[in-house]
Amino acid sequence: MSSFRGRDVLSIRDFSRADIDTVLKAARKMVPVALGKKVSRSLEGKILGTLFYEPSTRTRLSFESAVSRLGGRALGFSSAEGTSVQKGETLADTIRMVEAYSDGIVLRHPQEGAARLAAGFSEKPVINAGDGAGQHPTQTLLDLYTIWDEKGTIEGQTVALVGDLKYGRTVHSLTYALAELGANLMFVSPPTLEMPREIIEHVKEKGLTFRLAHRLEEAIRDADVLYVTRIQKERFPDPQEYEKVAGSYRVDADLLRDAKRDLIIMHPLPRVTEISPDVDRTKHALYFKQAFNGVPVRMALLDLILGGGS
Repeated sequence: MSSFRGRDVLSIRDFSRADIDTVLKAARKMVPVALGKKVSRSLEGKILGTLFYEPSTRTRLSFESAVSRLGGRALGFSSAEGTSVQKGETLADTIRMVEAYSDGIVLRHPQEGAARLAAGFSEKPVINAGDGAGQHPTQTLLDLYTIWDEKGTIEGQTVALVGDLKYGRTVHSLTYALAELGANLMFVSPPTLEMPREIIEHVKEKGLTFRLAHRLEEAIRDADVLYVTRIQKERFPDPQEYEKVAGSYRVDADLLRDAKRDLIIMHPLPRVTEISPDVDRTKHALYFKQAFNGVPVRMALLDLILGGGS
């Protein structure tokens, strides 16, 4: 367990299979604490600095909930407005300052690579809460936990990743992890938003089976897990390109007639139009439970890194 003490969490690619296993098992033990049914004081006296340069609801609140449930406290900002960043303070200086006030730092930033840069300036552990179109490792861990908890295993599951596979950091991180854990992959996207070539090459190197598709109907019959993502307007360099692909996919009750009975549907949220509200009432919908799972998973990580780790 000591390998986690003081560790940075920058990319899921820094995690071995054994590391992932450690986090998933620790997260399961945290569920009663996350639900408020048990009490833990493992982070009593610890302060977590939360620096969110980009909007966030679930990630920020679940980190704050996680540290509070373990008896610690969070301090930080939820946008750069009203901070010294607006006066031109560099990321390096902000990190050095917050490091003096806290035991660890959670950072979300629009620039890819910002978390790795921040870790270079900080003696305290830095956790990447999303950097541009790059990595979002704690989202990946909660996604893996959701599949593992629901299906009992990740190896051999057929996971269809749907939507913006070019700019979506959640699907980039998740693909690397699923390839490491032996899942079968399907990539469903508009032709202009296909998974980046280097990630496809990585899957090939792992010797795993995968399929590329442009129509959701091609994937729905074989999928054990449907991982749906929003086509993210804010990541597009050209608004006209966004308009061409916006609303490409919609998961609704009609589509699910062809699905496996035990298909689970996941979404990192927020959703816009890509999952119809009529899906919420089906046994397939797991995205709200997935959002809750962010709390025990982040609790497990914080406990392993800042606490005793149990």
